[in-house]
Amino acid sequence: MKTKAILFLVLLLSITTMIAQDNCSKFYPMTEGVAMEYTNYNKKGKVENVSSFKVVNVSNTGGTTNATMAINLKDNKGKDIYDTDYNLSCTGNLVTLDYESLLPTEMMQQYGDMDIEISGNDIEIPNDLNVGQNLNDANVTMKISMSGINMNMAVDMTNRKVEKKESVTTPAGTYECFVLYSENRSKMMMANQVYPSRVWLSEGVGMVKQETYKKNGDLMSSTMLTSYNK
Repeated sequence: MKTKAILFLVLLLSITTMIAQDNCSKFYPMTEGVAMEYTNYNKKGKVENVSSFKVVNVSNTGGTTNATMAINLKDNKGKDIYDTDYNLSCTGNLVTLDYESLLPTEMMQQYGDMDIEISGNDIEIPNDLNVGQNLNDANVTMKISMSGINMNMAVDMTNRKVEKKESVTTPAGTYECFVLYSENRSKMMMANQVYPSRVWLSEGVGMVKQETYKKNGDLMSSTMLTSYNK
């Protein structure tokens, strides 16, 4: 359970780079009905699960856009693992996530009546990405309390930078992408691990590909855009 929770927090930070609103960023179109499917692979290239994202509601209040994204995760046999929604808001050039709603109901149920507190700093993606550019750090923290015992889990995304531009082909098409590098450090009790990561972002689409590595550089897992529908 600990490993799953840590990996989910890493995924949580990665999801943030997938989605934003047209009037806030040129990289991530968001209108009701837009749907994306991502296939997740293990280090050997075998399918582990498939995640589907769909924009189900978008509203505008003043200068802020609020949106709801529905997520469905299926295992490699097509069996549902969980369904959940999460909310985000977009103001100016920044996207703000409702971190608590990103945690799936199934995961929360496993913690029973524990008190859970979630906080974090948003991932920021500027409109004017350039190769060599450094980006602000981000993090998410989850504090769990039970019978006077506290357990903290955190993921810090640091050393973020735009490495290069390159073309990427997936089952959904061929895209020109910026490659963003980061180091994701997960902390849980006495465990402290670093997972370097690269995300391929395409203008008007969002995340096209992601790779997560062990500290020594070996591939640990990957994610690829396999379907995109406006």
